[in-house]
Order: sequence, then structure tokens, then C-alpha cells
Amino acid sequence: MLNKTYMHRAFIFAIISVVTTAPVFAAERTRVEEGKEIAFDRKKGNCLACHMIDDGTLPGNTAPPLLAMKARFPESERLSAQISNPLVANPNSLMPPFGLHNVLTEDEIKKVVEYLYTL
Repeated sequence: MLNKTYMHRAFIFAIISVVTTAPVFAAERTRVEEGKEIAFDRKKGNCLACHMIDDGTLPGNTAPPLLAMKARFPESERLSAQISNPLVANPNSLMPPFGLHNVLTEDEIKKVVEYLYTL
């Protein structure tokens, strides 16, 4: 028969093991961080192909730098629409219609907008 001290130690060890291996939910990415990841992702937003952004590496220079975005697009809906389908505002736009072509979902576009509003 096991003594109570040994059982108590085994129980404490089991609890510590569970606590230290459990996922840390506080470290989940924010929507802004997810938006930045999408914007920088060469297979998704790929904003860096044409725009200079924040701390992005190898930025393009064929489109305006993404700076002061809240001042340039005070209404987030307008910026979302520009990302989703820039051809509405400018039929000659070279910017890909990320929403129209289903490259980005509506939620992904909103995350990118949230990130761009931090610039």
C-alpha cells in the first residue's frame, strides 16, 4: 500500500505536468498581428510586392507607401472596399481585387485594415 506522502507528491507532479504543458491562450495573436501576417504573406495579401510598409523586407515601389492610413482612409469601410475591389474607385487600377477574386476573405481584409490603421 502506498503511503499518503508518496500519493500526494505524485498528484502534485501530475498537476504541474498538465499546467506546464497546457497551451498558453494569452499568447494568441491579435487581429492586428494576423493582419500584418496576411499583408506580408507573399501567397495572400502580398502588399509588399508593390508597397513600402513599416518593417517589411524587400518592399515594392510601384504603389504608394502605406503610411498614415487612418488619415488617408478615415472610414474603414472605404479602405476595405479598396482592398476588396479597387476597380470600383478606379477602373484602371493595377491593384489586384483581393476580395473579388477570393484571394482574401472578408475577415482577412478586415484584419489587414486593422493592421494598416496602426501605420
